[in-house]
Amino acid sequence: MKLCITGGGTGGHLMIAEALVEACVKDGHQAIFIGSLKGQDRKYFESNSKFSHVYFLDTTGVVNQKGFGKLKALYKVFVAFLKSRKILKQHRIDATYSVGGFSAAPASFATLSRLKPLFIHEQNAVEGRLNSLLKPYAKRFISAYDSASVIKGYPVKDVFFKNSRVREELKTIIFLGGSQGAKAINDLALSVAEELKNKGIHIIHQAGEADFERVKSEYEKLGIAAELYAFTKELPSLISKADLAVSRAGASTLWELTASGCPALFVPYPHATADHQFYNASFIVKNNLGWCEREGKDLRTKLLDVIKEPLKEKSEALLEYSSKDVAKEMIDDVVKVLNA
Repeated sequence: MKLCITGGGTGGHLMIAEALVEACVKDGHQAIFIGSLKGQDRKYFESNSKFSHVYFLDTTGVVNQKGFGKLKALYKVFVAFLKSRKILKQHRIDATYSVGGFSAAPASFATLSRLKPLFIHEQNAVEGRLNSLLKPYAKRFISAYDSASVIKGYPVKDVFFKNSRVREELKTIIFLGGSQGAKAINDLALSVAEELKNKGIHIIHQAGEADFERVKSEYEKLGIAAELYAFTKELPSLISKADLAVSRAGASTLWELTASGCPALFVPYPHATADHQFYNASFIVKNNLGWCEREGKDLRTKLLDVIKEPLKEKSEALLEYSSKDVAKEMIDDVVKVLNA
């Protein structure tokens, strides 16, 4: 089978693409990637990936544009659609898997125009607009939050399952603000750093590139040797070391923490489209697998309460809830549809 995987823009979408290509290649199939020059697509796949070929087209989001900007964005999508048709034909692609995000539009529409099967994975509890538009035309619509989905769970790279463990004692805490960092989480970490130090709790902190220097300076003033990063692709190993996470509620990070068995206090990004991060985290809280607090609330008090709570029960529940072979199931399902 020759598969096209498309989508991206943010790390959450791209991590799904990464999990899918790993499963695809492991089963002896080939996959290409079609993404965008914008966003983080090139950072993830331009120089090091398991895709046989990668393409980055000049596209931008359409939904948030206004007036002439929307027309310009639509024109770029149309040009990229034509290029995607040629790419799909050139590689004799059998099917396309969209992982969502604005990057997915050209190749998804190109796939449908060539009468090839389109598969969609929705990463969030609230459907994205592009996914909602394409859903009626897709062979499959997979979502970890949808009881009607033929495949349950979320595609996570194998390394998170390999490094999974039950957390019994809080020795290390990790602060994750997402690929761009989050000032609210950075400020929260700094506000509790001395208490954590006094309790002998080690701090791992991904602060984001924009806020890195400020956070570094503040830790130095406090005399705290935090393990600090601006951006890193070593999250699997860092999460495996942590016993508790404080994190945004982007879907990929949420399910990676679940697969690892690492309980988390989620602080949803308040400006996420349709407030989807809050609903992602609410799914975890509803199943008694973690905690959630809105940004702007008393995060410091909430975190200090959370660190007093036992971890073992939630950690065991996370490991029981997570599904290891979702990416493989998704690839197997594509093969099944093609052979039907």
